[in-house]
Amino acid sequence: MIPLIRLIRLGTIDSTQAYLNRRPELGFCGVMADNQSAGRGRGGNSWESAPGMGLYLSARLPIPILPTGTILQAAMQAVIGTLHDMGVMEGSTTKLGLKWPNDLVAYRESKDGKNLVKIGGIIGEQKSDCVLLGLGLNIFGSPELPERPIPPASLALLGVENLPDIEGLAKQILMAWQNLETYGRPSERAFRWPNVGDQIRWEEGSGICQGWEADGRLAVRTESGPVLLSSGDISGISADS
Repeated sequence: MIPLIRLIRLGTIDSTQAYLNRRPELGFCGVMADNQSAGRGRGGNSWESAPGMGLYLSARLPIPILPTGTILQAAMQAVIGTLHDMGVMEGSTTKLGLKWPNDLVAYRESKDGKNLVKIGGIIGEQKSDCVLLGLGLNIFGSPELPERPIPPASLALLGVENLPDIEGLAKQILMAWQNLETYGRPSERAFRWPNVGDQIRWEEGSGICQGWEADGRLAVRTESGPVLLSSGDISGISADS
């Protein structure tokens, strides 16, 4: 078994990702914070990090032997696998999944059927000798962001009863992230959205999902021909749109 890299727990900081960027002398390690004043999301977006409501974790790790475009997907699958291995999802009807390219999502039952909600997200930075991974996971609560097409939610809001100890979860995720190659393939524990046949739109266009490529890109069929997306936000197109 690979020995667990050390985990540093801090109180309030700007962001765990920024902290690791400032402290290269710490080497391979994980950093979690009880509160972030300037949490970071993808593309420079902010990540709401209310004190005690979730897990805010970053890690500096050796570069895994994976295609660069699949590292975040493997990291997301590792988080979902860890939640299952710790028994967090035991007895729960909630199904966890990956939203391309870097969101942790779930289906929530409602009077209108199943609605996709976001419970977390992962960002990453690859450097010459390491990779920095950052995770925000809503556990006990989530921010109110009604304008988002995929609204935020938390494990507690989804009815998960076996909510984890945050520091214990951080340690288990660090262990999983040290073995990212193990999570480089799709898992039956996690669905993927969009799936083949789903209608999606993004800033530059719209089309029908053809699947997730082995290099991490998203294949889409559009009216003008096939497209491979490598980054960006996507949303669903309702049947009557």
